[in-house]
Amino acid sequence: MPNDVPTTAPASGIQPPLTKPTLPCPSHPLDPLTPDETTAVTLSIRHHVASNPDLGVKALRFITCYLVPPPKRAVLEVLGIGEEKNAKVEIVRRAEADFLDIVTGNNYNVYCSLSSSPNGPTWTVDTLTLLPSGVQPQISVEELIAAERIVKNSPKVIELAAEVGVKPDQIFCDGWSIGFDERFPQARRIQQALVFARWGENENLYAHPMDFIPIIDANVEQVLHIDFPPRWYRSSQPKSAHPLDNLTLSTSTTGLLPPLPDSLDEVTSEKACKGISGRERIPPPMRRYDFLDDELKEHADENEKPYKPRTDLKPIQILQPDGVSFKLDGHVLEWQGWKMHVAFSHREGIVLSTITYKDYITEQVRPLFYRLSLVEMVVPYASPEFPHPRKFAFDSGEYGMGTMANELSLGCDCVGKIAYLPGTYTSHSGAPVVIKNAICIHEEDSGVLWKHSDYRFFGQGDRETAGGKTVRRRRLVVSMVCTLANYEYIWNYLFYQDGTIEIECRLTGILQVYVAAPDEPNVFGTTVAPGVNAQNHQHLFSFRLDPMIDGLNNALIESDVWPLDDYLEAHPPSNSNSTNSSPGQHSLTPNEINHFSNAFLSIDTPISVPSPRPYSLPHDRRWRIVNPSKKHYASGKSVGYGLGVKGSVGPVFVKRGKEGKEGKGEGWVMKRAGFIEYPCWVVKEKEGESVVSSVDNEGEGEREVKKVKGEGSQRMWPAGKYVPQTRENPEDSIGRWVVDKDDDKDGEKEKLDTEKGEDILVFLTIGTTHIPRPEDWPVMPAETLHIHLKPQHFFDMNPAMDVPGTRDLMSKDAFSTHGSDGVNGTNGTNANGACGCN
Repeated sequence: MPNDVPTTAPASGIQPPLTKPTLPCPSHPLDPLTPDETTAVTLSIRHHVASNPDLGVKALRFITCYLVPPPKRAVLEVLGIGEEKNAKVEIVRRAEADFLDIVTGNNYNVYCSLSSSPNGPTWTVDTLTLLPSGVQPQISVEELIAAERIVKNSPKVIELAAEVGVKPDQIFCDGWSIGFDERFPQARRIQQALVFARWGENENLYAHPMDFIPIIDANVEQVLHIDFPPRWYRSSQPKSAHPLDNLTLSTSTTGLLPPLPDSLDEVTSEKACKGISGRERIPPPMRRYDFLDDELKEHADENEKPYKPRTDLKPIQILQPDGVSFKLDGHVLEWQGWKMHVAFSHREGIVLSTITYKDYITEQVRPLFYRLSLVEMVVPYASPEFPHPRKFAFDSGEYGMGTMANELSLGCDCVGKIAYLPGTYTSHSGAPVVIKNAICIHEEDSGVLWKHSDYRFFGQGDRETAGGKTVRRRRLVVSMVCTLANYEYIWNYLFYQDGTIEIECRLTGILQVYVAAPDEPNVFGTTVAPGVNAQNHQHLFSFRLDPMIDGLNNALIESDVWPLDDYLEAHPPSNSNSTNSSPGQHSLTPNEINHFSNAFLSIDTPISVPSPRPYSLPHDRRWRIVNPSKKHYASGKSVGYGLGVKGSVGPVFVKRGKEGKEGKGEGWVMKRAGFIEYPCWVVKEKEGESVVSSVDNEGEGEREVKKVKGEGSQRMWPAGKYVPQTRENPEDSIGRWVVDKDDDKDGEKEKLDTEKGEDILVFLTIGTTHIPRPEDWPVMPAETLHIHLKPQHFFDMNPAMDVPGTRDLMSKDAFSTHGSDGVNGTNGTNANGACGCN
């Protein structure tokens, strides 16, 4: 197999393996593996395998290699965060890798440790475990690239493409996870390939979807089978508005799983397409829908309107003449009271750890979150006819968000004064793949932070005496852009001067499409262009919050807003008020309390069991993470951070199904992605085993160093650690970490300590339902989702009161016709003449 360099990597791409790698010592216990460390780890594994022939490994192919997160409390001790700072600690650096044997099809997991030796620091194998049959590590970038080569070189694919007018050099495809297909054994490493035609090197291939879907084995590099989806018909003009009226299908059921033939030679248009799927072949649409400037100009005669870029946009420049306000020391980022560790993960993309905020009023450094990251996402498509229900990719767990990261471009993806951090993951050979500019860090203006003007002074005085003040808001942005075949995801972690964190996901790129026959009805999608069917789908994301709100002992509070009358009807008060009133105090009946029916209140419920939490729109439900042992000095409530998901939470439309009902099967998506069923989950943290030993510390007197070798959280991945080709929610998935009420009749299952708090994890599921529009074609304008993490009862008052008001001397009147010294005399002034800055 050629040494393919992933398209998302820089030109340098895969770095050559080193036989004697240098081993720089990372300055932080959470620093990701360096390129040299990746080489050293994979080399140590190769040596271990070669020196142990009884393992039976024939041909080793690396899939992952990454840092093992160390135990949480040990990290906090090393960094001196919170109360975990009572000893001198040394953490043993560890790495984990997955590899497969392409000869036997076996998959392996390996743990390694960095230890001292006479020849210097050395990586050694701690454990090497054969994974159970059918358990598959994530799909590598090189396997996705190979999928296209396998398909293009298949004589059967070439034959089928030629029948609809597509030449061999015009065949392209996106490798996709198989999703769920019981016809193929889990032990085989399977992908499905979504095939397109491409008329030119840089032309938009998604404009020409093809009507068949090959299945490949990535290990043996072979096309195993080819599926032909059926098509829909409308037998006559419907007499009502019901979408299914007179709707017919070319097969007798949407659940048809055609039997696998004895030979691929039997997969022909006559036998497979017409004989099984009941339809004729559908040629790909021919019209180009380009988006690159050169292509648009060169093929302007093929478009309805010649391409002419807009010329009326004037430049906007971002200047920071005195430099940036943030500091970056290795992976440690500081800005405006914030301090955090920023790292690249092959699976999560951006990982933010040990997030603290320095309270400008009290000068106290306060811990907030131990770790924030995207840990899973799934994109289920809505067309029910087989094989389209297989299309529900877990873009994080099956591919790895970080491995799909773009090399970011200065002045394009990120604007202003930018700092970058690299990303490293392993290639099949064990050599590192380096993405030089994987993570972008910059600051930007973000409107008004706070403002007030005393209307009594309108029209009086100058800027200093007008009784008003405007403070502009600045935010720090940590971002990454990832390309998952047709889609782009832009991940922005935003930090504000008032202690707020915002997680923003922007979706853009190109719709995933399938060919539509002429006049084919489109009930489960949108025909965005002639012959181009964009199926309805959802994008559902799981973010993992590992809180340490003023310490590790935290609890989740669920808050519902009730109209008082409704609350009293559902929860009648006791009668104690009618007998215990004091002189001058009057006991009121419920009706008397709310005479004008305007009262509403927020009711807090501590969540006492690990459980999923449904959203309640009628009660404007919200959640917050609190430290029950610490109270706000005035409100008396526990200090905490609110979790804002409103606007990014909606119904999930894929269902579990009603297996056993005639014509009905179990829902594949819910069987594998149970985390999407609820917007919020709270579970107990559970870490791996640790070994703690003491060593003499020369030069430190009698003080000993505590040496910690272990593993951090065991509850990372809501759909399980190994996602490809799963057929149910694995034992290590989120549904197994919560209390099932049906199995807890006696209340003996684990509880959450809501009085003292404990180490908890919160998983938030947000998403969007995409009913495609023609305006999303050929490239989709970005759609945005948000999570807001806001301090609630955490600070004594607004923590941004010390942010100075500013007046931008570069701002000018847009339409001034007279000279100016650069000071805009009206900018920031309201209609009554009061200046908004001081």
